[in-house]
Amino acid sequence: MLQTRLWVGTVLVLLTIGMLVADQLLAPWYPFLLAFILGLSLAASKELIDLLGPTRRPQVPLLYAGVTLLATSNWWAHIPRHGWSPGAWELILAAFGALTLLVFLWEMACFRPADDGSTSQDAPIERMARTLWALAYLGLLPCFLAQARWLYPVNQPEEGSVALALLIFVPKCCDIGAYGAGRVFGRHPMTPVLSPKKTWEGAAGGLALGVLSAGLVNRLGPVPLLGKSLGHEIGFGVSLSIAGTLGDLAESLIKRACRRKDASAAVPGFGGVLDVVDSVLFAAPVGYIWLRSLV
Repeated sequence: MLQTRLWVGTVLVLLTIGMLVADQLLAPWYPFLLAFILGLSLAASKELIDLLGPTRRPQVPLLYAGVTLLATSNWWAHIPRHGWSPGAWELILAAFGALTLLVFLWEMACFRPADDGSTSQDAPIERMARTLWALAYLGLLPCFLAQARWLYPVNQPEEGSVALALLIFVPKCCDIGAYGAGRVFGRHPMTPVLSPKKTWEGAAGGLALGVLSAGLVNRLGPVPLLGKSLGHEIGFGVSLSIAGTLGDLAESLIKRACRRKDASAAVPGFGGVLDVVDSVLFAAPVGYIWLRSLV
C-alpha cells in the first residue's frame, strides 16, 4: 500500500505541476485548468452518486449539468465581450441561482402522488436537498480554486500558478504529514467515529508539514504571494491545513453514512477521486480569502 501511494502520489504531483506550468503559456484561457477542475468534479460526482446508492440518488442529469455549468462559468466571465460583462462571482452566483430553480422545476415536472393520494414520504424534498448539497460541494467549492487564477494580472500568469500551488499543495502536504506521522507516532485517536485511524499525533505532523509547504512554495516560487512574512506563511499554512483536515473528515462522514471505506478504487493507493480532492475542496475557499486579502 505504501509503495503504491508513493508512485501514484508522485504521478499526481507531476501532473499537477505540468498543468500549472503548461497553462502559463496559454494565459488567460488556462484550458488545462478547466480540464483539471471539470474532469475531477465530474468524476467526484459519479463517485458521490454511487456512494449514495439507488435509494438516495440526487437528480443525476441535473447534477452533472450543474457541475459543468458552474465550472465553465469561471471561464465565461473572462471572455471579452461588448455590453454588459458580469463579474466572475456574479456569473457563478447567477448560475447557482438558476440551478436552484431548475432543481424545483425538475421535481415539479416529475412529481407523482401515490395511489392513496399521499406523497412518497419526503422523497422530492430529500432529492432536491441532496442535489443542491452536491452542487455546492462539487460545483461551487471548486470555483474558489479556479478564481485564484484570476486574482492577478493575466500578463503575470506565474502569480496565478503560485496561488494554485499554495491552494493545492498545502492541504495535500498536510494529508501526507498526517499519514506519515500517524503511522509512526499515532497513539491517541482524534475522531474514532468518523475516521478511527486518524490520530492527534498525525494531525500535528500534518499541521507541521502544511506550514512548511506554505513557506517553501511561497519562498521558492517565482513570486512570494504571501510576502516574505513568516507570520503570513504560518497563518496560511495552519488555516489551510485545518480546513483540509475538516474536508477529509467531511468526506469520511459521507463514507461512514454510506458504509463504505473508500469513494471508489479509481486511484490506486488512495481510493477514489473524492478521497484525493476532499481536503482541497474545503481548503480552497479559505486560501482564496487569504490571497484575496493580500492582493
